[in-house]
This record gives sequence, C-alpha cells and structure tokens, in this order.
Amino acid sequence: MLTRVAAVVARRSMAQAAPEGIDPGEFLTAIAEDTYEMLAGLELVTPVLVTSVPELEEIVWPGTEVVLIDEGESIRDILARLTGDQAVVVNADAPDLPPLLIGKLFRELGRARITLCPCEYGGAVALACDLPLPDWADPDLDCDDPVSHLRAQAPGRRMVAATPGWHRLRTPADIQRLDPGLEGWDNTRILLSKE
Repeated sequence: MLTRVAAVVARRSMAQAAPEGIDPGEFLTAIAEDTYEMLAGLELVTPVLVTSVPELEEIVWPGTEVVLIDEGESIRDILARLTGDQAVVVNADAPDLPPLLIGKLFRELGRARITLCPCEYGGAVALACDLPLPDWADPDLDCDDPVSHLRAQAPGRRMVAATPGWHRLRTPADIQRLDPGLEGWDNTRILLSKE
C-alpha cells in the first residue's frame, strides 16, 4: 500500500495578506491551522507541518511531524525532506481548499509524475508527486504559470498534469475569494468576523 504524506507549507511572508485591523501573526496562524486541519482529516494520508515560523508548532495534533525551513526554501528542498511514496505540498494560504482537490491531485499521479492545482490568478495552490521528486523538476508554486514552467522542464509533456484550480490569500483583497458556503476554515472565519 502506498504511503502518502500531505504537507502544509506556512511561510512568514503569508502573513502579509492579513486585512487591515487583523494581526498578521494571528492571521497566519488561523489560515495555517485551517489548511492543516483539512489535510489532517484526510484518510490514508499523514499530515506534516512545514514552516519557517517555529511558533506554529502549537497548531498541530500531537505526533505530527514539524519540519522547520528557511523562509525562501524551495519546494524541491522541502520535498527532499519528506518521507513516503507520494507527497502533496499545499500552501497554507488556501484555508478553504476543498479536500476533494487533494484527492484529485493524488489520483492524477496514476498518469503523470507531477500534478498541480493551479491558482486562479497565477501560481499554484498545491503540488503532488511521487517521491523522490524527479531530477528534471524544479517547481516554483509562485511563478505566473507553474504548469507550463514544469512542462518545459519535463522530458515529456504528459509528465505534468493539472487539476481544477483554486485560490490563495496573497493580498488583503484576496479575502473576498473565500467561499462562505464551504464547510471548514473555521479559524479564519472567526478571525475575520472580528474585523
């Protein structure tokens, strides 16, 4: 049976999306905790917190692995520190990401080496791959078009697949993209209600 790891990547810079009147540190904690809890609730997946903010360790369940990184550490370096047969890395700035999209990422690995959930306005929300990451791949989830970027690196175009996209909270204006009709993202919802 495949061992799958799901890593939420929380970087200090993600706090800059906090709307006016919301403490950036509290905002980062809320979005990271919501994204982590979604991943931790998945079956047959082991959650991991990957962060450049040591204080975030308190959001995870007991026994969860925490990997401390430098703020600018690459996705390639992060994946090299994960153990398992397959991994998904999810940016913590997607607190309302539906779990179904994580399942789609893993399912696409049946026909591709790397799968991406693109962001609706550039970049990517998440990436899944078999471990270790192929030598030819150097993913950048913040570049404008990460799918084309990776396909240009791949020996064959079909080695990189994409699932339906989602959104990330990279600026205060992106808060409007959150879907109030979706379940989950309770910590972010509560924090924003104090605005």
